[in-house]
Amino acid sequence: MLNTGKLEGRTLFITGGSRGIGKAIALKAAKDGANIVIAAKTTEPHPKLPGTIYTAAREIEEAGGKCLPCVVDVRNEIQIFDAVKKAVDVFGGIDIVINNASAISLTGTLDTDMKRYDLMHSVNTRGTFLVSKICLPYLKKSKHAHILNISPPLNMNPNWFKDHVAYTMAKYGMSMCILGMAEELKKDHIAVNALWPRTVIHTAAVEMLSGINEAKSYSRKPDIMADAAYSIITKPYDHYNGQFLIDDEVLKQEGIIDFDQYLSDPANNGNLMMDFFLGEYPHDGFNKGKEVAKKQSQLNERNNVTN
Repeated sequence: MLNTGKLEGRTLFITGGSRGIGKAIALKAAKDGANIVIAAKTTEPHPKLPGTIYTAAREIEEAGGKCLPCVVDVRNEIQIFDAVKKAVDVFGGIDIVINNASAISLTGTLDTDMKRYDLMHSVNTRGTFLVSKICLPYLKKSKHAHILNISPPLNMNPNWFKDHVAYTMAKYGMSMCILGMAEELKKDHIAVNALWPRTVIHTAAVEMLSGINEAKSYSRKPDIMADAAYSIITKPYDHYNGQFLIDDEVLKQEGIIDFDQYLSDPANNGNLMMDFFLGEYPHDGFNKGKEVAKKQSQLNERNNVTN
């Protein structure tokens, strides 16, 4: 998706933006000349997860944007207040909030210790609510205000709860913020939406979480989420509001029909793993997900032969 320049001079506050989807969105906006606040924890390189807020800032500025890297743990109210104040002091305000920071543990009830439970709920639900709340006074002053949460549609099929209820609850908390805030902030002309990927997105975190080197074969690149996010946040506030949007559906509305460009491994077209919370068939994210992807690919091949 081509950049239009609509984000030039606008300020984005992105949580968890030092790598993965958050950084991809930041780089897309930077090409317009946007101001980017990277609000994330990583200041030193992780042995398995490349990238820090400072390396991300360099990439953003090389792409054409201005960047303010801020050390922020979204569980820490003071750090968020400080980052927001710095953003306003440096850039004059905040126009767009991307709530991307998230914690995950794909464990059942007995295997989920309360420290992990509290982490997921503090980062996903509370962190999203808190960042939105603290940015809200400045969003109300913007003529282009958006809140975009990287969170799923609220699929109430019990299959998406039974294997990892704690994670589902925490992730759905982010999505429930959409329902409430979209209606609450409509009068302030602030668009509030969720965006979720159709398929698994290939990031270093996914590789580490999956424990396999073949995650790339079943996934799309973060660019598809960046392009979809760009489409959403460059629209007027009343174009999308209170919506649970899926990345490729958003891009189809933009006239994009070539989704092979987003494949992490072009050799595996049609063998993609669907992400969590979409459809009726649950998976553990990796092992069962691969099986579902292979079966779907085989079905597609049979259909192609018979058609």
